Amino acid sequence: MSAQPRTARGTRTRARLLAAAEDVFASAGYHDASIVKITEQAGIGLGTFYLYFAGKQEIFDEVVDDLNARVRHAMTEAARTAGTRLAAERAGFRAFFRFTAEHPALYRIIRQAEFVSPAAQRRHYENIVRSYVHGLAAAQEAGEVRPMDPEVAAWALMGMGELFGMRYILWEAEDRGPGGPRVEIPDRVLDELMDIIQRGLAPAPAPADRPREDGSHE
Repeated sequence: MSAQPRTARGTRTRARLLAAAEDVFASAGYHDASIVKITEQAGIGLGTFYLYFAGKQEIFDEVVDDLNARVRHAMTEAARTAGTRLAAERAGFRAFFRFTAEHPALYRIIRQAEFVSPAAQRRHYENIVRSYVHGLAAAQEAGEVRPMDPEVAAWALMGMGELFGMRYILWEAEDRGPGGPRVEIPDRVLDELMDIIQRGLAPAPAPADRPREDGSHE
């Protein structure tokens, strides 16, 4: 297990190593990355690295956990002030897409983790789903979403967000090349996504609101 710093300076040093490792793993890939490259990018001596991490595998796992914590925080904070579950979904998705645009390493590193550290990859997805299930279950109890298995719904929604982020954020950024304008999810795309989500989550109408075959209401 990596050593936790005891001073503010140590905390800053460890953060610099994590930031450098994120860049190196994303650009060079795990197998071509090295501790030397990480410490050089961080501007930190090689020996100092081992005060905080045992080796390349350990800092890679820490980078996965750090990215996970940051993206979950961004989504939670964005959704916190939303008045309804659907508004929270929209805010959370937009925050995820924005984080993806600012940190494309999220996709590259999580995909590397499938082969480099499957346990870290699984922990990444399970942590997101765990937070998601809690919010969906609460909305279900409040009658804001229809009865469903919140875990199944959480996996489905997370999968949608990941693929939409890949298509409309990551690939768009790659097509524009380095130095291109910042990528934002198009409003029309987010509107379509939210329409699908609303249809999937919306509670069934009350019996009095259900239309008869002749078009009138019960």
